Amino acid sequence: MTDSSSHEPNDGESSREDRALPVSSANGATRIGVDVGGTFTDVALSVDDRLVTAKVPTTDDQHVGVLEGVEKACDEAGIDPAEIEEFAHAMTVSVNALLERGGAKTALVTTAGFRDVLEIGRQDRPSLYDLEAEKPEPLVPRERRFEVDERTTVDGVERAVNDAEVRVLAETLRTQDVEAVAVCLLHAYADPSNEQAVAEILREHLEVPVSTSHEVLAEFREYERTSTTAVDAYVRPAIDRYVGRLVEEADAAGLPVPWIMQANGGVADPETVREHAVTTTLSGPAAGVVGAAATVGEPDVEGLVTFDMGGTSSDVSLVRDGRAERTTEAAIDGLPIRTPMVDVNTVGAGGGSIAWVDDGGALRVGPRSAGADPGPACYGRGGTDPTVTDANVVLGYIGPETALGGEMTLEVEAAHVAMERLADEAGLESALEAAHGVYRVANATMTRTIRSVTVERGHDPREFALVAFGGAGPMHATALADALEIDRVVVPRPSGVLSAFGLLAADESYDAARTVGVTLSDAEPTELEDTYDDLVADVLADVSNPDRATVERAADCRYAGQSFELTVPVGNGFDPAAVERRFHEAHDRAHGYTADEPIEVVTLRTTATVSGADPDVDHDGDGGALVGTRQVHFSETGGWGTTVYDRDRLEAGTTLSGPAILEQAESTTVVPPQWRGEIDTDGTLVMSRSGGERR
Repeated sequence: MTDSSSHEPNDGESSREDRALPVSSANGATRIGVDVGGTFTDVALSVDDRLVTAKVPTTDDQHVGVLEGVEKACDEAGIDPAEIEEFAHAMTVSVNALLERGGAKTALVTTAGFRDVLEIGRQDRPSLYDLEAEKPEPLVPRERRFEVDERTTVDGVERAVNDAEVRVLAETLRTQDVEAVAVCLLHAYADPSNEQAVAEILREHLEVPVSTSHEVLAEFREYERTSTTAVDAYVRPAIDRYVGRLVEEADAAGLPVPWIMQANGGVADPETVREHAVTTTLSGPAAGVVGAAATVGEPDVEGLVTFDMGGTSSDVSLVRDGRAERTTEAAIDGLPIRTPMVDVNTVGAGGGSIAWVDDGGALRVGPRSAGADPGPACYGRGGTDPTVTDANVVLGYIGPETALGGEMTLEVEAAHVAMERLADEAGLESALEAAHGVYRVANATMTRTIRSVTVERGHDPREFALVAFGGAGPMHATALADALEIDRVVVPRPSGVLSAFGLLAADESYDAARTVGVTLSDAEPTELEDTYDDLVADVLADVSNPDRATVERAADCRYAGQSFELTVPVGNGFDPAAVERRFHEAHDRAHGYTADEPIEVVTLRTTATVSGADPDVDHDGDGGALVGTRQVHFSETGGWGTTVYDRDRLEAGTTLSGPAILEQAESTTVVPPQWRGEIDTDGTLVMSRSGGERR
């Protein structure tokens, strides 16, 4: 995976000063959501039945940009920041630390003989036929990986920890000036006694955070458990510093304590996040999927494909039955992370992705990005590399009159110069031909990503609607839909800041899991219920209001001999027959068959959720939306005279036929020929092919 999604404003931001959308909150509170992307920081403020949005460049110290964004939104809303009652936040601190290898100086303490688990990993290769392929370097080098003489099996402790040995180890770690420690002992998920003893001594003698595997990931598979624990330790100091600083600065500004979006799609209080840093990976993309689920219904389609294209990358996920699909298996920069998270696939193709020509003369796009500073050539900040955004300017999707958030005028000529230089390198005839090529290559990359979460998982994308958001997503959405034969494209009203909007809709959520490893036919329901009771107590201890919490229970199951599991729901009271039926159904849906093999119950899971209040946007366009016309190049055959609208002024019920361009403050929507659109009552744009039936 690449950097967490950013949400660039570029792509056709109109110069309208008023970015307030009508909104009614279920609890009437003044709330703000701030999402930090790789390029821009997005803000959504719900106040006085309005939704006010804002965008500012992401800063090196992310909290600075966060507070600038809050101040900008409050100024536009005409309120004091002290009037805000609820504050939710998504960030890229942890994922940036992993991608840039800028985390803490970390040590690993493990069972004797297992020092090299991080290095050995799994037998699979990152590229099967590449003889020079290399696995990513472990976060903890071998000289900082230490062993203790202990042994725990799945049946319990066989050899206890020697306290004196651990005290000596603590002194060694002190002399090496480590900044964090990960403790991962063999089979600590089954019996954490030895791991607890080691952690207690280390915490007593060291003044650095100590992450333990039984607290981070109480599940089997040593490599993944060790990797996840190492990631938690590696990013924990950075998260602790950032969240602590943000809480202090927010308090000084009169803001409430910020709740932090986790990778699982739910928010958590700052102290919980500081103690479980690994849960913040991919927090921004998760917020976007939550926002899509909150703003778009799916009554007559199989589900939603969410497509978030920002300045640095594009994120793709699925929403089914109104809920974001989740996973417990992911990797960032080749590092396995097993923690519940929204199932997001990220690819390095965003508005700021740089186009280049490889050694074979082929045109390529990304993963390197121009970022926000200097940004694409058309930003006029000194950038000269040709980007996807520059291609969109040359194609006419972004017009010469467009201003970034009403503040920054585009330098159209700079975009043409960048594309002309790319055309020369690629042997193309013109800047326009190069722009078409960049647009197609970027779209092909994103189409492959959508196929990976649909076709490759047994889903037919033609049965889904495509929800497009982010600064650049609505400009590319119909091209992806054409390639995938998707009939419906949905662009929510706050599409340019949907991740920030999703923060307003997010629930409070906590997860707990424990590996049990029993055959379903031999399972003792009472013993499993005892484990569930412990897990339920764990998640309820974290929520802010246990009386309002809803607890869901699930189990990871597999056929005997399989090396992967499927998660199935478990109701109140463990019913083996019901679990068996649900697993067969899930396996048939995922893989197209069932088997007569015994079923194993591998891991038990619980999730506690306190529901938030979904903002309910009511659109009240005042008409007079026509901005003008301009030449737009939808294909190599020539330009089209295309009508340009101010989307905020389009009235509910308005229908339009392509070609058309809909401009907003934070994004631009392209309606090409052969497509038509309709504005729903909440301002959502629903596009379908002209002459085709809407499903």
